[in-house]
Amino acid sequence: MQHQVIFQPSGRRGKVEHGLTLLEAARELGVDIESVCGGVKVCGKCKVKIEEGFFEKFGIESYMSHLSALQEEEKEFLTEGEIADNYRLACCCEVLGDVLVFVPEESRGAKQVVLETGKERHFKLDPAVRKYYVEMAAATLEDHRGDYERLREALHEKYDLPADLEIDYHVLRDLPGVVREGQWKVTATVWNNREIIRVEPGLKETLIGLAVDIGTTTVAAYLCDLRTGEVLVVDSMMNPQVRYGEDVLSRITYSMMNDDGLEKMHKAIVEGLNTLAQRMTEKIGLSPADIADMTLVFNTAMQHIALCIDPKFLGRSPFAPGTKSSRNIKARDLGINICRAAMVHTLPVESGFVGPDNVAVLIAEEPYREKEKIRLVIDIGTNGEIDLGNEKRLLCTSCATGPALEGAQIKFGMRAAPGAIEKIRINPETLEVTYKVIGQEQWYPEIKKTEAKGICGSGIIDIMAQLFLSGVINKSGRFNMKIDHPRVRKGEDGKPEFVVAWAEETSIGKDITFTQGDVRAVQLAKAALYVGARYLMERLGVDKVDSVTLAGAFGSYIDRESAMVIGMFPDCALEDVVAVGNAAGDGAKLALLDVGKREEAAWIARQVEFVETAIEPDFQNRFAAAMALPHSTDKFPHIQHLLDAIPKR
Repeated sequence: MQHQVIFQPSGRRGKVEHGLTLLEAARELGVDIESVCGGVKVCGKCKVKIEEGFFEKFGIESYMSHLSALQEEEKEFLTEGEIADNYRLACCCEVLGDVLVFVPEESRGAKQVVLETGKERHFKLDPAVRKYYVEMAAATLEDHRGDYERLREALHEKYDLPADLEIDYHVLRDLPGVVREGQWKVTATVWNNREIIRVEPGLKETLIGLAVDIGTTTVAAYLCDLRTGEVLVVDSMMNPQVRYGEDVLSRITYSMMNDDGLEKMHKAIVEGLNTLAQRMTEKIGLSPADIADMTLVFNTAMQHIALCIDPKFLGRSPFAPGTKSSRNIKARDLGINICRAAMVHTLPVESGFVGPDNVAVLIAEEPYREKEKIRLVIDIGTNGEIDLGNEKRLLCTSCATGPALEGAQIKFGMRAAPGAIEKIRINPETLEVTYKVIGQEQWYPEIKKTEAKGICGSGIIDIMAQLFLSGVINKSGRFNMKIDHPRVRKGEDGKPEFVVAWAEETSIGKDITFTQGDVRAVQLAKAALYVGARYLMERLGVDKVDSVTLAGAFGSYIDRESAMVIGMFPDCALEDVVAVGNAAGDGAKLALLDVGKREEAAWIARQVEFVETAIEPDFQNRFAAAMALPHSTDKFPHIQHLLDAIPKR
């Protein structure tokens, strides 16, 4: 008997034999879980969390009862709270039924590769928070002013701050002790010239803020010096919400089908943010309490969940968000453990599923300042956003790209981590493969034992393009089973597949293949992007674009030629296709460091025109046409020489 086991956030899944331990199942499926003791139950490093309930996205019911009973050895390493929260040691529990397993960050053997950096950008330094040092006259029997009034008047006299400057209640509670500890000499942190959010005894100059891009799959964070604009620490993690669904619709569904679903997902991302704040400030000898300001960007669904706003109406026409405007929310109200009076600023929503993350991309890339050229900006992720235009007019749309391009829904797909095949080339004559694995400098066959475990997003785009250019799959994506070659075969399910890496080359003891189902999943994803871009071009009245900007971690790792060969975006000169890194993260940083960018974000969110493509009457026909490689009818003159060289088999 076999059971379905799904590991998050790696996205690996498969059937395993009844009675295997979760650690054995993880090894079989190519999931790295820390196990210093080798699985003999003495180190406690293999902690995992079992998610319970029905998960529609995966079609499984996962319960603690689907594992063997808690063992005495586990009680030595798990706290009562962890046991109550469904934590187990992977080496101790046997699989007796279907389970969804979340591997916490500290238990992961191979760290995910998350793109945190963008390109170098110029900006004006004008943060929302500033520090002001004042020396006040001590209280006397003749001077009956309160401590707050005394501080407010001192700030007004020395720095011309508003005479009616407010103070946060929690700061007010501690104020009497702080001013006397500092002998009436204090440093006040003021937000937007409106409110005192911190008072410290004596002269304190440290002023830091945190900008975070919360993606559906990944979270990237930037700790910045608000006095100089320098990025002090960059860190990232996989979004801990992936255990509840790999895309926005599955998470909306989870919140609708589980009474505590929204609260669970909100708690998961807040805990993730607190983890990032803690470890980032530790690196520079500070604490999360020193973080005086924070900006968050995310797609609209992630925004609702992070702010604990019911997202279910986003999943229903007319897809109206709970709020479109930018928000300033006390960090403590969200459960975020930074300076307790600090504000968290969220950028505005454009429309529907085009959220603050796309606004962040826009204020970073500024296509609205382009005079004449038509710019196409694509933020590639689980939820793709597309912008097209220039200073005269700017259009946007979103498309459900899905997680296939990031390794999910692919038989041997995995997210970018050591062991993932990231680059692939196929000899069109011999069909022999060369490939590179994350963590290895050399390519196969220069290195025979590559320790490959699966294929990540960039490798998935490469293999699709290479299979097409070598004639293994045709324009419709079907395998050419007339080819007599050991790499082209039928799998155990009787369906066509191509062997990328033989079992002896891998670390999982299995052939790593790319199947007919994998080809279809990528076709669906790339067609969504292409159709979205073409609709915007038609609405703008143009038949070509002058440049393509690929934003996001995924957009920065893929081969531009491979992406165009499979038709992820309309034809363009390859030298005008550029990857700019995590532009959404860059926008979050800019909004943290310059309040003018926050105003710019509010303006552009109102100016950009949203186009809802899915309701267009010919959407299905266009989508079907875009499924072809690179397209059933559209021309690609800039790669025609590659298409002409495809061997006729």
